[in-house]
Amino acid sequence: MTRAGFVTIVGKPNAGKSTLLNRLVGERLAIVSPKPQSTRDRVVGILTDESSQIVLFDTPGLLEPRFALHRAMQHAAQKAIADADLIVHLVDASEDVPTDLTALAGLPQAPKAPVLLALNKVDRLSAARRAEFAERYPLAVQLAGGAGQGVDELLASIRAQLPESPFLYPEDDVSTQHLRFFVAEFLRESVLEQLEDEVPYGVAVEIEEFRETTDPVYIRAVLHVERDSQKRILIGAGGSRIKSLGQETRRKIEPLIGKPVFLDLWVKVLGNWRRNAASLERLGYKLPPANPA
Repeated sequence: MTRAGFVTIVGKPNAGKSTLLNRLVGERLAIVSPKPQSTRDRVVGILTDESSQIVLFDTPGLLEPRFALHRAMQHAAQKAIADADLIVHLVDASEDVPTDLTALAGLPQAPKAPVLLALNKVDRLSAARRAEFAERYPLAVQLAGGAGQGVDELLASIRAQLPESPFLYPEDDVSTQHLRFFVAEFLRESVLEQLEDEVPYGVAVEIEEFRETTDPVYIRAVLHVERDSQKRILIGAGGSRIKSLGQETRRKIEPLIGKPVFLDLWVKVLGNWRRNAASLERLGYKLPPANPA
């Protein structure tokens, strides 16, 4: 008998969802940043052993949408919740207490899938505080995803709740997403690491060309920004910033691709793209339907 299913990790921004997905899969798939709202779309990771296959969904942080990009992010999280066989509600226990997931995710009704509460970053808590959480939430798993503490217990709980099923994907797959997706994500991660204030949030990455058969692999990527001032910052004096972004991103993606990469970066202004439905669709973000059934 084998078990397999879809497990969606949800929670507020900076709860540690991406770090947890990377820890569970054992691969660096989701970008990690101390800046909130770094995850904009569903990231898929697959963990397979002899008797189970867990298809994990990392999701954008749950927040009150302020403009169209936020609505697209919320929609991605809601869709992942609807697709799940099991939901892991991850809470940063060092800064927050669990709240109602239905309201937090903006859902019209409670999720159909069972919800497993996971209290993260408990290594930052006193023993008394951890005991208090254990008494208040006896069914919750306490963990420190970054350090790996409690991860085995979480995995055991997830596996026990998966439906009986044959494996859904080949056993050596670690994701269902294309290399283009991860190149764009790692480039955006480099922007988050190197730039401050509002600039990283105004950047969207579009992969215009990806030639896997060339040596080095040729990738042309466009960083879309909302204003000319952001374009100047991304390029930097004498092209210094865009060169640094390219070097850092190549360092991240070459191990994933397994070959040298020539990364051809361009910066273009796409005014107000975060608030424009047509621009978001062009960039691959899915907005919720105007009149849902």
